[in-house]
Amino acid sequence: MFGMELSIVMTGLGIVALAGIVVRNGILLVEFADLMVSQGMEVREAVIEAGRTRMTPVLLTATATMLGLIPLAVGLNLDFVTLFTEFNPHLYFGGDNVAFWGPLSWTIIFGLSFATFLTLVLVPCMYLVADRNSKKIKQWFKK
Repeated sequence: MFGMELSIVMTGLGIVALAGIVVRNGILLVEFADLMVSQGMEVREAVIEAGRTRMTPVLLTATATMLGLIPLAVGLNLDFVTLFTEFNPHLYFGGDNVAFWGPLSWTIIFGLSFATFLTLVLVPCMYLVADRNSKKIKQWFKK
């Protein structure tokens, strides 16, 4: 779709790394909502408060990760030897390393931008749906 080369191994590794980041963010959001509910807050308000409280750390983590991977994704190269000896870093983009590390970086960048939205919107919605369904099931078994 974007005309980029695909490396199955590095893209797969990027998906695994991405899954770890996304799952951690989702777990923190759900745990915070559970903590609020256990303290007596109503479920809907607990989910809203959890989303409001955890939104900043989730966005900061995702943004820092995506911005930190851009030099690796575009293949930013500089020569540290000439940077310190001649004060000329010989800065250039591309090279051999971008063919290896580029798919991993782009997988994490694109996936994290999409998954951050899902974490902040879909996880709280699914928490509310699961709570509503569990209440219906409990009422059904009481009959």
